[in-house]
Amino acid sequence: MRAAFLLAVAVFLSAISTASATTKGLSQIVTPDLQPEGDLSISAQIQSARIANPYEVQFELGLTRWAEVAVFKGFKPNDVILATELSLIKKDPWLLSTGFFDWSPHSHVDPKPFLEGGYYGEHQKFILGVVHAGYRNEAILGYAYDFNRTWRVQVDFLSGSGNASTIGFTCNLTRDLQFNPALYITNDSPHHLLGYIVFSYTFHLWGKAEAQKQGSF
Repeated sequence: MRAAFLLAVAVFLSAISTASATTKGLSQIVTPDLQPEGDLSISAQIQSARIANPYEVQFELGLTRWAEVAVFKGFKPNDVILATELSLIKKDPWLLSTGFFDWSPHSHVDPKPFLEGGYYGEHQKFILGVVHAGYRNEAILGYAYDFNRTWRVQVDFLSGSGNASTIGFTCNLTRDLQFNPALYITNDSPHHLLGYIVFSYTFHLWGKAEAQKQGSF
């Protein structure tokens, strides 16, 4: 029922705007590109309970060209998860960012700091990094291919028990509305195939008009 409602919202919003957009993000991993300054993305996320909270809403805000914050609200169970990201290098096509994610004061879960770099060409994107989770370090790997400003295919990998490899795609229904379904293949044996989908809509609150027009990957 929730999935049908989100799909109906997506179809409605796609009817009121033109299909000219950019794609952003991958399915599982943090990416080194930041939310554009003044852009607020609101996402509805549905996924297998083996991945994370099965029903989540995410708010992601670009504070400046160099910083963003994100808040996840989970519903089953009730939870709030915080994340932030800072850009250290932003010299096209090279990116280097740091920050933390998965910090849940409500559930007494410590933040996971990360450092990662990216090569973001016109069509191909490569991501490599490391995240510190509890007592271990985990590798971050990602690749995406942008066919145009509407379609992207993507794969990513996060090492360690409890994590997964993913394959999926992103489609921009309009400039500001996108959806991203993906399939997770768990690292742990026996391997499980898990489903995931997220719908996102971006509001342009402030920032340069040209940056808003171009968007980010």
